[in-house]
Amino acid sequence: MQIHPLITDSATLAALCSRLSRADFIAIDTEFIRENSYWPELCLIQIADDKEAAAIDPLAPSLDMTPLTDLLVNNEDILKVFHAGGQDLEIILHHTGKMPFPLFDTQIAAMALGVGEQVGYSNLVERYLSIKLDKGARFTDWSHRPLDRRQLDYAIADVTHLATLFPMLLKELREKGRGAWLNQEMERLADPSQYINDPEKSWLRIRMPNRKADVLGRLKALAAWRENEAQNRNIPRGRVAKDETLADLAIHPPRRQSDLVKVRGLSGSWGSNDIGQRLMSTIESAQPLKAEEIPQRSDRKLCIGKDGAMIADLLKLLLKIRARDAEVAARLIAKSDDIEAIISGEVENNPVLTGWRYEVFGKEALALIEGKMAFSVQKGKIAMTVLQQE
Repeated sequence: MQIHPLITDSATLAALCSRLSRADFIAIDTEFIRENSYWPELCLIQIADDKEAAAIDPLAPSLDMTPLTDLLVNNEDILKVFHAGGQDLEIILHHTGKMPFPLFDTQIAAMALGVGEQVGYSNLVERYLSIKLDKGARFTDWSHRPLDRRQLDYAIADVTHLATLFPMLLKELREKGRGAWLNQEMERLADPSQYINDPEKSWLRIRMPNRKADVLGRLKALAAWRENEAQNRNIPRGRVAKDETLADLAIHPPRRQSDLVKVRGLSGSWGSNDIGQRLMSTIESAQPLKAEEIPQRSDRKLCIGKDGAMIADLLKLLLKIRARDAEVAARLIAKSDDIEAIISGEVENNPVLTGWRYEVFGKEALALIEGKMAFSVQKGKIAMTVLQQE
């Protein structure tokens, strides 16, 4: 495979993208930093097909990124291959406003092949290619220029090996008849809503045991305010205020701006500055949460009864058995919320009860709950036994 020098000029990038536009697939990775900003700062883009690979410097002055944007998000004839591509996709969406499509994620593919739960890239490379990657440049400052040879070698290896891995994983998926298993996961991966932080929904990430409508209404307003402040100033949301600080403000709202100096986690200057004024305005204008907006997660826990936790444990044991038998990662088949939904009788829109997941696990999960199956030990292994019924 031909490895190009770091691309910093528009003509070279345009020529590369023109050649790659004729490929069946391209492997993509990015390097970025986000410790001090809300939006990740894109510092390097690596791209490869089965013939050539290059690293592109988006920080290079006057570099026209249009050909690369067209290749990534406007050309749907080429499959885009990532490994654990969530953050890469978030960055591409933020910079272009569109999602790459179609997609293939080798981490998800590895789960479908039973390699492991969220297997790392270096482990996958070592397993399939018998290559041990150098991780020395993993925590480098990718925004610093110039990048040295070791940094570039580390970065480019992320796509050169990925371009070799992809055909191997695809062949194994086809041989095992599991290509269709990934369709739903890849569609979810390509859904832009997975990567857009809606300020109006940001409060749902904050743990709050209080169920009072006025408290939750303040929490919703405060979380949206924090998200907007962080986005507008491009700083991490935790730099504006921590989750626990917002929860405290929602439960014990200050009466005056000067009272903000007493709130743990806030700067004393907020008692008289503009950001403190905006915070108080948010608290004062917050409306109680509507009844239909109050999360009902605890109701599911209640409706499955006192033995619900033990029933969940039995289903998780069944999941481990079927994941072992099918040689697929259990996490790809079902998650804890899916199992709780089965126990509480929620069968609509449950991914475990449709398609391949139903055949592998869902069908027997229902049978176990209905008393039609039981665990047994056969030849030293836990197995499932169908119960004879009159």
